[in-house]
Parts: sequence; C-alpha cells; structure tokens
Amino acid sequence: MAGAIYIKGVAVTKYKRSAVKDEDEWPSKYSKFFIELDDGLELSFTDKRRFAKVRLLKDPTSVPPISELGPDALFEPMTLEKFTESLHKRKTEIKALLLDQSYISGIGNWVADEVLYQARIHPRQAASSLSDASCSTLYKSIEEVIEKAVEVGADSNQYPNSWIFHSREKKPDKAFVDGNKIDFITAGGRTTAYVPELQKLSGSIDVKETGKPKRQASKKVSGDDDTEKPTDGEEGDLGNVKSKKGAKAGVKGRKPAIKKKSEESDEDNDSDAQVEKKNPGNVTNRKQVGEEKVSKKRVQSNQTGRSSKRKAK
Repeated sequence: MAGAIYIKGVAVTKYKRSAVKDEDEWPSKYSKFFIELDDGLELSFTDKRRFAKVRLLKDPTSVPPISELGPDALFEPMTLEKFTESLHKRKTEIKALLLDQSYISGIGNWVADEVLYQARIHPRQAASSLSDASCSTLYKSIEEVIEKAVEVGADSNQYPNSWIFHSREKKPDKAFVDGNKIDFITAGGRTTAYVPELQKLSGSIDVKETGKPKRQASKKVSGDDDTEKPTDGEEGDLGNVKSKKGAKAGVKGRKPAIKKKSEESDEDNDSDAQVEKKNPGNVTNRKQVGEEKVSKKRVQSNQTGRSSKRKAK
C-alpha cells in the first residue's frame, strides 16, 4: 500500500503516496532496500510511510502473512455464485469484510469505499443481509474499479469523474460527488466516505455508534461551590473519597494524646482513641475534657500538699 519497487530508467508509478519523481536522486532518500545486479540493473524498494518490511525467504507463499492471504481480487476472483454464498454466511459489516485480506486480498480503504459507492451499498450493512442483486452489483464494481486503477497505473487524474475517490479527502462540508453530499463515518476501523442519499442502511444499526464515545460533560454545582461533579452517579463515589481523604488529613493534623502512667489515665486514653476513630469531628470537645481532668488533678495535688504542710506544723 505504501511502498513500491523502482527500477532505474523505468517510469515510476503515479500512486501518490509512494511516488518518487524521475528527477530525484538515485536511489531515493526514501529507499529502504537497494540491489545492483551483475548485468547493471538497479532496483530500489522505497517506502515513504515506513510501514513495510523486507524479508528473504525460500518460499514466500508458504509463510505468513502471504500464506494467510485470500484470493487476489483481480487475478484470482471468486465466481459470482461463490462470492454471493460467502457473503450470505458473514454477519460482519460489509466494509470490514472487504478489508479483511484473508477473505479477499488487494482491496484497501479507498477501493472499498469506491466499490461500495458504485454498488450503492452502505459500508456498515451486514454482509449476510445483502440481496443477490446487491451481491452481483458489488462483484462487478470490484472488478471494474480495480481493473481501471491498474489500467491507468494508479494515476488518479485518469479515474472517472463519477468516482467518490476525487472528493473523499475533502472537508465534510465541501465533499460532493455528482451533486450529492459525502459524509464520513468509521467503518471497519477506518475513516469511510459514503453518500447517505444513495447508500441506505437497512436494519436497526445506528451509524453514529461507530464514532468514538463522547466524554460525559461535567456539571458545575450551583451556588458558591465551584467544584465540578460528574454525572451518572459518580458523585457518591467521589464524595466518599473526599470524606476519607479529609478524615486522614484530620488524623495527621492532630497532636498525639499525652500518655499517663496511671492505669486510669491509660483507660481514658484508650476510650478517647476509640471515640476519635468513630467520630473525628469532636476533637475540640475531647481537648476541653482532657484539660478539665488535668486541672482537677492539679487542684487535688495542691490541696494534698497544703494539708501535709499543716500536719507538719
């Protein structure tokens, strides 16, 4: 799809993505593999998009991915009867099936769009739902489109004006073919051009389902609170997370309770700790109670000291 083999002195292909101009340096700066034979013949494999791989094999047809390819769409076409029968057995969307190289090899993204447009078939139509007449029309479209592309050496300037190819890369509001608007969807995992007016989708499939799911917009809470809360029931979960974080932050911010040596004070501290875990919001009350206990003990100790001094006198 992206790469091509060029022979020095031989006119290059017109396919726009892999085209190398005759006046360019030899071998091209995009050359990934260069061979010079003893008889002086030079050839170069060029790949501008860097998708291709070059491997040296004894029997290429017996090794994947070549061994897994389906029949060639041009040189090894199925019979119409076999083609129709195979479509009726597939519940896959028709464009996805045409792009499957293990089913038919040689049909790429733009060719699939073109043959489906010429056959007036929606790209997301289930293959099994196609009528015999639609299967026959599609069969002829595949043959005619590929033969024409090969005949003109992939020179798109020589493609018929009635082809959707000429407008498939334009902006949606500027893409038209024969006066009909072209829309773009995702089908078979690829951007797909089709004409809704002529390529009708039968069944309950929604074309919009193939698009990327939109992110749910967040709603701002009314009032003074500027925080955003997501919709669809996520508010409760986030609220719990926030409360847990707040509780942990509160625990870290508090000073540890003063340890007492007496058993009574230890028990008080244990009970306070339990209350603290259950109700972290009563920090102020616990501090006041603790301070009152300490002040009472101080008063008792002062009174005991005074009484002992009186006895001594």
